[in-house]
Amino acid sequence: MMPTTREAAGGPPTILIVDDEAGLRRVLERILTRHGYRVLTASSAETAYELLTSEEADALLLDIHLPTMSGLALYLAIIHRWPSLEGRIAIMTGDAEADEVRTWLEHHRCTVIRKPFNLDQVTEWIAAVLHPRGRSTGAMDA
Repeated sequence: MMPTTREAAGGPPTILIVDDEAGLRRVLERILTRHGYRVLTASSAETAYELLTSEEADALLLDIHLPTMSGLALYLAIIHRWPSLEGRIAIMTGDAEADEVRTWLEHHRCTVIRKPFNLDQVTEWIAAVLHPRGRSTGAMDA
């Protein structure tokens, strides 16, 4: 895969974190910034979608349970408008075994990062997506 647009322009890749838990957003932002990424955050689906209209993201970490719109619905809206992000979005959830989530995942190939997760899982997934070396981006179990 080619370098991300931002990398080609000489800047760090941008990661968008979408989660309504402020503490988790802060922890992820801190660790990803330390790994050299530019980080954007959103606490709602609407804010995330609006951010994407003005900012280019290279990868997204997306919580399923958001206040006004499901993260699953947001995922579909994002890949419909920005198809190049397909394969660059990881769904974060503690409910990966819930019937609704399992059914959705059967129809949409998407990385799942199960909560609670190890921060290394997140950084390894991002590195694999942005700099693939024949690695799978399938479901990751804690």
